[in-house]
Amino acid sequence: MGRKEDNFAYFKENHRDIYDAYEDFGKVLHTEGGPLNEKQRWMIKVAVSAACGHELALKTHVVKALNAGCTPEEIEHAILLTATTAGFPTMMTALMSFREELEG
Repeated sequence: MGRKEDNFAYFKENHRDIYDAYEDFGKVLHTEGGPLNEKQRWMIKVAVSAACGHELALKTHVVKALNAGCTPEEIEHAILLTATTAGFPTMMTALMSFREELEG
């Protein structure tokens, strides 16, 4: 298990009620929050976590986007689009995290 997985397991084990409440909220928001399809929702989550500089969230969202049927090219494009809003250095950091996640 990696660092982020270890930390997530720790959180779930030691703060189960908070985890369950957050997980339930996220599921309802993700599936019933509006008309976007699965791929669109994950692409938005990729772009938001990239623009905010949330590296661990970005890596998690990249995996979930791939599992939802997004291509690496689509994900990379979403990350590139953050440059004009979040800044070039932020986009480059996100691009590096994305590439690291793909390389495993």
